[in-house]
Amino acid sequence: MERETSGRQSVVSPHSADGGDGRAGDPTVDRELLDRWMLVMQGFHATQDALDSELTERFNLRQGAAEVLVRLLAAPKHRMPMTRLAYETRMSSGGFTKLADRLCAAGLTRRMSCDEDRRLTYLELTDQGKDTARAVSQAVTEILRARVLTPLGRDGLGRLADAMRTLHDANDGPGK
Repeated sequence: MERETSGRQSVVSPHSADGGDGRAGDPTVDRELLDRWMLVMQGFHATQDALDSELTERFNLRQGAAEVLVRLLAAPKHRMPMTRLAYETRMSSGGFTKLADRLCAAGLTRRMSCDEDRRLTYLELTDQGKDTARAVSQAVTEILRARVLTPLGRDGLGRLADAMRTLHDANDGPGK
């Protein structure tokens, strides 16, 4: 089922009208809450998919690679522990290892062992990786201006970022 929202079609739960199971008005189901959350997810996924598509077209980077490069560019010494990068990008350790392998094979990053803790491995930008990460960061900035800042404005983006920080803090961490 589709619902018209602000002149655009927006897919919402196929069960919006009656709960989908014939139990119209079930007091344990908050349709407005569910529909609004689905709109949040749709907005995020549509924007992220558009960003990933443009970055793939411009830089031939697979999903997640651009985020890693941008994070490494901003990190001290342009390196971060691989476990932290995997966590921050919400990738499994196996998935992140494959991504790191591709970035290393492309000459954009290298693995560096930690002198103080041999269990720790850093992923670090190479000189070529720094150049690519700068170009990717510039492209991401340009795309976000068009796809996020233009529709939301600075105040709207600030409110969205604050709301996402609140949700992150409320839901991220042990036991949550």
